Amino acid sequence: MTTRQVDFSSAVALELLTDKDLRSHVRFLVNLLGEVIAEQSGPEVYQVIEQLRKGFIRLRKEDDVELRQTLKDKIESLDELTLREVIRAFNLYFSLVNTAEEAYHHHNRQIQLRNGGNLWHGSFLDTLTQFKNEGVLVKQLQDLLEKLVFMPVFTAHPTESKRRTVMEMLRRVFLLDEKLTEGLITPFDQQQIRNQLKRQIQLLWSTDEVRSVKPSVRDEIKNGLYYFNVSLFDAVPRTYRNFENALRRVYGDELDPETPIVVPDYLRFGSWIGGDRDGNPFVTAQTTEMAIALQKRTVIRRYLEDVTKLSFILTQSQPLCEINTDLATDIEQSEQRFAGAFSTNPQRFINEPYRRKLYMMRYRFKDNLAVLEEFFRPDLQIESLGVAYHNEDEFLADLYLIHKSLVDNGDIAIAAAELTDLIRLVKTFGFYLYNLDIRQESSKHTDAVGEILALTGLNRHYLQMDEAERQTLLTDLLAAPRLPEIYGDLQPDSLEILNVFRLIARLRVEVSEKAFGNYVISMTHQASHILEVMLLARFADLIGQDEHGWFCHIRVAPLFETIEDLEHIEPVMSALLENSQYRTLLSTSGNMQEVMLGYSDSCKDGGILASAWNLYQAQKTVSRLSEQYAIGCRMFHGRGGTIGRGGGPTHDAILAQPVDTVHGQIKFTEQGEVLSFKYGNTETAAYELGMGVSALIKASRGLVTDSAQEKPEYLTIMQQLAQLGEQQYRQLTEQTPGFLDYFYEACPISEIGLMNIGSRPSHRKVGDRSKSSVRAIGWVFAWAQSRHTLPSWYGIGSAIATWISDDPERRQILQKMYFEWPFFRAMVSNTQMSLSKADMDIAAEYADLCIDKLQAQQVLSVIRTEYQQTASQLLQLTGAETLMAENPQLALSLRRRQAYLDPLNHIQLLLLKRYRHGDYSDAETAKWRDPLLRSISAISQGMRNTG
Repeated sequence: MTTRQVDFSSAVALELLTDKDLRSHVRFLVNLLGEVIAEQSGPEVYQVIEQLRKGFIRLRKEDDVELRQTLKDKIESLDELTLREVIRAFNLYFSLVNTAEEAYHHHNRQIQLRNGGNLWHGSFLDTLTQFKNEGVLVKQLQDLLEKLVFMPVFTAHPTESKRRTVMEMLRRVFLLDEKLTEGLITPFDQQQIRNQLKRQIQLLWSTDEVRSVKPSVRDEIKNGLYYFNVSLFDAVPRTYRNFENALRRVYGDELDPETPIVVPDYLRFGSWIGGDRDGNPFVTAQTTEMAIALQKRTVIRRYLEDVTKLSFILTQSQPLCEINTDLATDIEQSEQRFAGAFSTNPQRFINEPYRRKLYMMRYRFKDNLAVLEEFFRPDLQIESLGVAYHNEDEFLADLYLIHKSLVDNGDIAIAAAELTDLIRLVKTFGFYLYNLDIRQESSKHTDAVGEILALTGLNRHYLQMDEAERQTLLTDLLAAPRLPEIYGDLQPDSLEILNVFRLIARLRVEVSEKAFGNYVISMTHQASHILEVMLLARFADLIGQDEHGWFCHIRVAPLFETIEDLEHIEPVMSALLENSQYRTLLSTSGNMQEVMLGYSDSCKDGGILASAWNLYQAQKTVSRLSEQYAIGCRMFHGRGGTIGRGGGPTHDAILAQPVDTVHGQIKFTEQGEVLSFKYGNTETAAYELGMGVSALIKASRGLVTDSAQEKPEYLTIMQQLAQLGEQQYRQLTEQTPGFLDYFYEACPISEIGLMNIGSRPSHRKVGDRSKSSVRAIGWVFAWAQSRHTLPSWYGIGSAIATWISDDPERRQILQKMYFEWPFFRAMVSNTQMSLSKADMDIAAEYADLCIDKLQAQQVLSVIRTEYQQTASQLLQLTGAETLMAENPQLALSLRRRQAYLDPLNHIQLLLLKRYRHGDYSDAETAKWRDPLLRSISAISQGMRNTG
């Protein structure tokens, strides 16, 4: 038998797809959609859609007053059913384009991998190559990796309007898209895939993309869990493998086989869904317990599935294989303890030791699910067998036992495959899936503490005390040997608050010590707000003393949201960390202080410049205080999807953090539509996780090497720009006559509140039309719908122009800042994206919805002038001729959407007029509501990161 040597030297590198290829593929999908619409809804509807589509594409190329009026007249003539179909067509177009672009980027990344050369900027290979070229040693890299924690936190917010059913179908479209671009397919294959794609599009067309009822908190929890099942359970081990491959490729020549680099488990996940009760009366202690149970059931089901799959892989038979003594002994003992696993066939897998062991593990997991089913269906009276795994450590011990036996007997490659992936999963997700944070607003705790202290006789005047008196009393009570029991009836709100702490104490024992993350206190204004939560935890036995001294089973994260709160972060945190009793409790809970920074409210409050700069300064302050008091610190970034809520590419956002403040750990919220864009597919999820972790590694380099420090003059200039930007923003939002009327009348904020996309109300106080009442999410969402995108850019142009004041040298300084300082560069890049999504001509048509036309035109004139000023200043700053010239791919993507957004905005304008001001009966008005709400959903699809 001879072996044939294959010569790879002549292999030709695969070519990347171009934007021309993407455009061609988008046309292919649009044609399929057109076929489906013509077949399902009739040629008349299809012709209307085509007339609008082609007409607005022509208008984007060259304005034509007559054509524009013809298209408006056509929209005006359509009945509500046809309007609904037109909106659905454009909505589905955006979904297909988003999916095609995602598949295109994934395909090109795979080509780069297969070609074996350099990879994309921000990849693990790119990052590690940079490190090695700059002299980072293997030991330094190992030290850095051991400090890493990368934690996305999923939240439910009213901006993601896409249904789970629709996301599952789009996932299938993505996978079929991948097959089409594989290259080695025949005409027959192409036709088959085309037919399959058309069937999926037909299903999408006949499936309502809008929820018929408002989701419950349980629905929102399940929506969050969806991403783990569809992508993250597979993306997590893939991310680790990608890092290990890059590590071998870059540092392979330096790695010692005896002491290789150990890649720690740096990925963690968190969630607020079912734990965030701030402003959401539907989240109760009972809801939170249900959330934990659903999380556990989701991850246990996955482990059962993976153990079953392993039993079809580890099929080694004796005497053809050997197992080590430890595994042999364990199997023998387990056969006694879990004999029920083989009750119907005692000899099952008797000569296949790994399968026999895995079968008993399956048996135990089935009992875990039975225990959980008792919680969900108490009416069924299900009885567990008492063989369930108690925690993840027991399960890990079994996996390690199998792993060691395989390694001991030479099956190293087999041990390093699916089994190692499962071990990674268990170390990442445990039996709890993710850390569920609890969030509540500070005044709720203050009221509860006041009532409890009065009821127990500890203090009857707490609410009348000043801050210093409160801190003293709370500290004394936290340090007291014991506290009295709470007897008597508490008011419902206070009882609910206390029940949450009691629930945390119970589920830490019943589920996992890691089931809960941090207790986040929104609207933290004083140190007493943190101490109040600690005292409530003490009453629930989460804090106390035992034979070893003090224990503390709760970690508290103050949330600083407004500009004023961010400016006061130092006195609040200093007072807290000066408190010896708090420091003692912090030390016993891990000596790690988490501080959450709110991007949304600070931006709504003082504008994007003041928000960005105060957040930057706040991080430096917290980092300095943590060093001063010798504690660990982790920043928790409350980011949204849009720039106005801290959004933007995660990689760039992490690199834009202040130097030496990341410390190897970062935690950030993933909100709204960002979840489906980032985690809707395994391939994209692995890419996003990789980009985030590589940025974290770069930003944490100061832990092991010297970091390049910011230039002091840049910090001074940014402080001045922030002050100028805030003045301009507050002048518009707080001092301009009629501004709030403009917002409520020119933007569909009231109509957004009617949508069935979130369980939380859109306003903090019903009927309150103030800026402080509307939630930041709705604030940003509404401005995006009307194509102003104002929160993401307003004030920047005036600030730059005023600071430069016709001084060319000052402009040159800002240009240097742009090229040298990642923070400033990221802000300028994100602002360009927001400006590109705005359209002042369309915004002017929304302004015409206002009752006071003259006042509305005055407000719009101010906004338009600032828009033009900002665009002009940024172009001069970057030296580019067009916005986003530095990111041509994204610029093309946005341009691809513009002509399809235009008809939707015009349709929405018509529907808003009819819904609000039409001379119709209630029944006639109601018929416009459905297409109106669909238009909001469709525009959000086209804008992508709307909230």
